Amino acid sequence: MLAPYKAENYNNPNGMPYGGYAKGIGIDIKWQAGPLGRDENKKDPNGAFVETVIDVARQRIAYYQNSKFNCRENAIALTKLEEALMWLDKRTQNREIRQVEGTYEV
Repeated sequence: MLAPYKAENYNNPNGMPYGGYAKGIGIDIKWQAGPLGRDENKKDPNGAFVETVIDVARQRIAYYQNSKFNCRENAIALTKLEEALMWLDKRTQNREIRQVEGTYEV
């Protein structure tokens, strides 16, 4: 059973994703609001990225897996989180190749 949490996702006036949050016991995430831009127009992040949050969960399960709580289910969960990170990285690489990473362009 998942612990309760509250989450909201926001859009900018053009309907594009623009931040949001997730809060619950031990969780307080503010999502990145807007693209970072490219080249000389690149900005610093103002919130968390999904990839970072997935990696935080991955490292915690890896910690369990290296303890007396290791099990098949943890191993499978680690594999799936690593796979999620791989696919999200592939998406970023493809967007870089198309020179649209850091923008709202699809």
